[in-house]
Amino acid sequence: MKRRQSSAEKALALAREKGVLRPRDLEKQGIPRRFVYRLFREGRLRRVGRGLYMHPDNPPTENHNLAIVGKRAPGAVICLLSALRFHGLTTQLPSETWVAVHPKSRPPRIPEIPLRVVRFSGQALTEGIEDHTIEDVTVHVTNPAKTVADCFKYRNKIGRDVAVEALRDAISQRKATVHEVNHFAHICRVARVMRPYLEIYI
Repeated sequence: MKRRQSSAEKALALAREKGVLRPRDLEKQGIPRRFVYRLFREGRLRRVGRGLYMHPDNPPTENHNLAIVGKRAPGAVICLLSALRFHGLTTQLPSETWVAVHPKSRPPRIPEIPLRVVRFSGQALTEGIEDHTIEDVTVHVTNPAKTVADCFKYRNKIGRDVAVEALRDAISQRKATVHEVNHFAHICRVARVMRPYLEIYI
């Protein structure tokens, strides 16, 4: 006769499956949230942020900070240097996680992760957003073409050379087309700035 799985075992299995676990994730499965704290005290779960836990057998991925953002600030959008890194369009490893929010939104605060918050509005905030699953967490990320246009818009903050390199890599790696980039260049109001660079690839 098969032994019935205990609540603690179910919690550990859920942590292994989900990657990043919050106490309320247990409640959705009918498991009291106290099991998270008990397992943490016993050393069977590790805390990776305020209210966030992982199974010890689940090593953090390269995009672990993005998963934390997805959990703690689900309305934020990963953008600019962090999106470039995610899409493999830069060799830089940003010291901050870049996120975009609505102009009237309260900026997210995640003490364990340094954030660089920018504010997008209108189509610049709603268009060109992809949903990716990272450590079983849904994370909003600007797509390659939108990311390139954003980099030109914020070239004074991240550097024009970074924006130009991102455009070159996006086209050469076929992660975006000239048409797609030009579309988002108009949305971001940098079409005139980008025109000479885009003409190289036409």
